[in-house]
Amino acid sequence: MVSSSRLELTAEPKIAMQNFGDSLFKYLTTFFAALVLLLIGVMAYEMYATSSLSIEKFGWSFLTSSEWDPVMEQYGALPFIYGTLVSSLLALILALPVGVGIAVFLTELAPPWLERPFSFIVELLAGIPSIVYGLWGFFVMVPWIRSSVEPFLSENFGFIPLFEGAPYGVGMLAAGVILSIMVLPIIASISRDVLNAVPVSQKEAALALGSTRWEATRIAISYSRSGILGATILGLGRALGETMAVTMVIGNRPEIKLSLFEPGYTMASVLANEFTEATSEMYISALIEIALVLFIVAILVNAIARLLVWSFTRTSNVGGRL
Repeated sequence: MVSSSRLELTAEPKIAMQNFGDSLFKYLTTFFAALVLLLIGVMAYEMYATSSLSIEKFGWSFLTSSEWDPVMEQYGALPFIYGTLVSSLLALILALPVGVGIAVFLTELAPPWLERPFSFIVELLAGIPSIVYGLWGFFVMVPWIRSSVEPFLSENFGFIPLFEGAPYGVGMLAAGVILSIMVLPIIASISRDVLNAVPVSQKEAALALGSTRWEATRIAISYSRSGILGATILGLGRALGETMAVTMVIGNRPEIKLSLFEPGYTMASVLANEFTEATSEMYISALIEIALVLFIVAILVNAIARLLVWSFTRTSNVGGRL
């Protein structure tokens, strides 16, 4: 009895210390997670407070006006919003089929000895600095587009307004191409993970019913369409906020033109180009309001994408257990 009571007395401090350590770890990690939310809130508040002059003067017309005249202090963000949306959507149109094709090849067709190094190379593209993409785009891609791509499109599809105009090289088309290369690793790697999460029973059932390999792959793609959509929206989030590479190839002209050959501007590019030149409070306020709009759009796009990917992986896990 004495020995058992001594063991109970010595065990209680150990249990108490373990409970204290678990509680401390829980509260510390909760505090660190709350810091992220606090940082986002502080950033949003500071941008709103600093852009209050522009918000009070222009209101909603700031988002619908095309006039950008720092001399007369008249500012409208519509050309930058238009350039951001067009270049990003063009990048998705170019990158989505290639990215999904890479993901299908890696998950369904590639042998293991090829799948691992190829996956590493695809993910390595995401780690290349944007300034490197920009330099390559300006010195290699832009001359090629000016001498080969745009003349070909103009000669064969010039009747379409998208391909009218002189072949400048720099412009919306070049921005879309460089962005498609930059978002390709995101779409390919996340789509590969989503396809790998498809329950094996889905493919086995399709093959057992007499489906070909391609038909079974189509079923897997259809099953994971929400996850692939989430990967696409994540790529859109990267394209919306890209700065240096786009700045070097888009031409930086605040105009709204339908032709992809014409120079344009994006919200990120105007911030990079003109923030150091802003001399008046209204000029700085207008630029920060553009940053606030870009910040809100990026938060919403990434939140929707994460929600879609999470909903797919949750559904596939439940289906796999069933």
